[in-house]
Amino acid sequence: MAISQSIQSNPGGLRLARDEVLNRLERIVMLVVIGGVIALDTFTYISSSSFANPIAFLTSSAATASFALFLWRPWVASASLAVLFALSFATSTQFNVIVAAAIAAGLVMRLGRTALIASYAGFFLVATAIIAYTDGGATVNVGIYLVIATVSGAIGFALRVASARGHRLEQQLVIQAEQEKEAVLAERRWIAGELHDSIAHHLTVVALHVQMLDDPTISKDSQEAIRSAAKKAMADLRFVIELADDGPRASAVQTGDLAEAIDEARSEIESAGHAVVSSGDPSDERLPRVAEIVLARIVRESATNILKHAGHGAVHIDLDVDDEAAALSIRSPLPATPRRDLPSSGTGLNRMAERVIGASGAFSAQAVDGDWQVSAKLPIT
Repeated sequence: MAISQSIQSNPGGLRLARDEVLNRLERIVMLVVIGGVIALDTFTYISSSSFANPIAFLTSSAATASFALFLWRPWVASASLAVLFALSFATSTQFNVIVAAAIAAGLVMRLGRTALIASYAGFFLVATAIIAYTDGGATVNVGIYLVIATVSGAIGFALRVASARGHRLEQQLVIQAEQEKEAVLAERRWIAGELHDSIAHHLTVVALHVQMLDDPTISKDSQEAIRSAAKKAMADLRFVIELADDGPRASAVQTGDLAEAIDEARSEIESAGHAVVSSGDPSDERLPRVAEIVLARIVRESATNILKHAGHGAVHIDLDVDDEAAALSIRSPLPATPRRDLPSSGTGLNRMAERVIGASGAFSAQAVDGDWQVSAKLPIT
């Protein structure tokens, strides 16, 4: 991530304020080339008619082997070349070492930071100046060394740019994969939440009235309530599937009508034996659509909880809308003992709180004077 941020913060150029490392392919190629050059030098030395100047052979081989140090420590590799250059005058191999140093300029540009690049450039210019001073006829050779170093450095810089672009692309792919993963998880959570808010409510109604089928006085009404809940569950399930597929197509499905949600809750709660007292106008024109959708879901989820847990007594649904905010309060009596063994997901309160807070509102659910009170307040503006 740091690499990506560093590059993205300066898209017009490449920063040289940090060290780089070779990738696996570059390491393998470099080691093969170094090994091949050393093997060729060794074969040439052994096959010569006389083993003349073994120190020169060792110095030249050491210069080649020092390239391997760039795989781990570019500073150490550069210092090794400087030391070998100083020693090369004693063995008359300074021309071999300066060629190696010119080629190594590409590795310095590929791997080093600004300090190393500047130091190496200074060392190389001083080295070529020394050779030109000590050998008056080496002016042409010095020019060749500078050309080799320039070309090698340009290749190293090009490889560095390509590597940086590769790192940036890798980081972008990682970020994109994480975003896609989060999008999939968010969609799954959304589908699960929609199913909870709709299907779980209807299943609660079904489970409630199944327990009432044994009472002949209300069994017919319970059967009708079960049929109605099943029909609504199928409609809501179809709506969720359409949303998850390609957006809603069944325009007749209402997902956020507050007046309808209150009427439906009243009918279901009264069928469970509770009186319902409501106040406020759910069709108030000052109520924005977002607030209406959220409050309709609060009413539905609260009705589910009331069917599961409420004790004997009246249920109060109060809606207060003014120019500043819309406040909904739903109060139901707390049970002395658990009424029924009805299914429960345990996520209803969290879902309600998430919806209200997500709409910049305030939410609370708590026991107040023997009642369970759910309160939601949403801003109008």
